[in-house]
Amino acid sequence: MKDSIQEIFQREADAIKNIPVDENFDKAIDLIYRKVHQSGGKLIVSGMGKAGIIAQGIATTFCSTGTPALFLHPSEAQHGDLGVISKNDVLLLVSNSGKTREILELIELTGNLFPHIQFITITGNCQSIIAKKAYACIYTGRPAEVCPLGLTPSTSTTVMAVIGDALVITMMKKIGFTSADYAKRHHGGYLGHVSRMKAKA
Repeated sequence: MKDSIQEIFQREADAIKNIPVDENFDKAIDLIYRKVHQSGGKLIVSGMGKAGIIAQGIATTFCSTGTPALFLHPSEAQHGDLGVISKNDVLLLVSNSGKTREILELIELTGNLFPHIQFITITGNCQSIIAKKAYACIYTGRPAEVCPLGLTPSTSTTVMAVIGDALVITMMKKIGFTSADYAKRHHGGYLGHVSRMKAKA
């Protein structure tokens, strides 16, 4: 069992190391910066199923590090939650297949509200409709899942989460986010305590 677990760790680590880094990361950061930090919009992050759980984590991490963001469930969007979107927002859509029906519908419905709204996608399929419509398509490298069936989102969600971290950390550097800024947004718990101590130092 030990060897099997180490192999899983190795395969997931290799998948992270092989994430393609190209100009789409620059385009994504630039768009989020212009829309959120310069134009007063917010980052709307969405995904379905396991990708949706990753999207929630990305949204909350952006929020606590100075970039206003929220998670929008693509199905709930069709039942009124679409109203949270405003004209200066930017969407970050997470879909491994690039074919997720609910995400495609979200793109269409958002376009009905704001025809010029732009979006970024994190996907394992750069030839998909979602990818081709995106302002920036961040490709995961489409690693094989470590799941023995090759079906359960595992390696794919790992690389999605890491890409989200890369976007968050890059944006923190771009806006000069400090410990004092962090403390204002994350008051509770151990991290709130540590950030306040760092801000006082």
